Parts: sequence; structure tokens; C-alpha cells
Amino acid sequence: MSSPRGQANHHLYLARVLVAAWRRDLAAEDLPASVLAQAFGPAVRGHLLDAYGWFLLDLQKPAQLPEAPPHSVASLPPVAPGKALPAEIAEFSRLETEGWLAELVREPEAATARRTSTSLAAQAVALPDPETLEAQARQLDDAFARMGDFLDEC
Repeated sequence: MSSPRGQANHHLYLARVLVAAWRRDLAAEDLPASVLAQAFGPAVRGHLLDAYGWFLLDLQKPAQLPEAPPHSVASLPPVAPGKALPAEIAEFSRLETEGWLAELVREPEAATARRTSTSLAAQAVALPDPETLEAQARQLDDAFARMGDFLDEC
């Protein structure tokens, strides 16, 4: 397994690949936008959450890495006794409740789904569009770069 930061960067890259494919499929107009949102939205969100979780682990530097990344500060492994919580993690914790990150970490709310005889692909959850997810990817990338550069200097 590569480093947590490497995993974070890889998942961010995969999210961007999916957003690009989503945009191509939207432009082709072969499938309804709602079907594409159902197909791509959760996958992109999953990669962004994994990127975020791996970056949190890189900041925390736990003694042992979990098999899967956490998707929030609250899900991080406990901090080792005598070890301080990095200020960057406290910043992310705040952003999870009142900042741009809150929208990403919040579970999508179930929407009323009605399947009709003409549509087998009824939307079951409210999903973001590619622009929203792409903006979240940029914000994660910016945060990773800013915080990563600071940590590299220490």
C-alpha cells in the first residue's frame, strides 16, 4: 500500500477522471442527466471522501493505518496518548460542520422515489451535479496542497 498522501492523491485523481467521463456522457445526450447523476455522483463522492480520509490519516500519522479511510474527523483512530491533535485536523473538523466540506461529508438525503412504468431508473437520493463535485475536488486539492506544503516544511 502506498502512503496515505499517495492514496489521497490517487482518489482525487479517480474522482476527476469520473467527472470528465460524466461530462462527456452528458454532452453525448445518450442517457438522461438524472441517470448519469445516479451512476456517477455516488462514485465521485466516494472517491472524494476516500481522498479526504486518507489525507486526514496523513495528517494524524496513526501508528497503524486502517484498511479503509475514515470519512470524517470523528471517525479517525484515537490520538496516541501524549500526542497533540494537529491544527489542520481541527480546521477540517470545523469545515465539516460549517464550511464547504459539510456538503461533501453529509449523507445524501433520501428523496421521494416513484418508479413509473416508463422509467426504471427512478432517482432515490438527491445527488450533486458534476460542477458541485468538481468544485469540491478543487477545494480538497487546494487544502491538501496548502496543508501538505506546511507539513513538509516542519
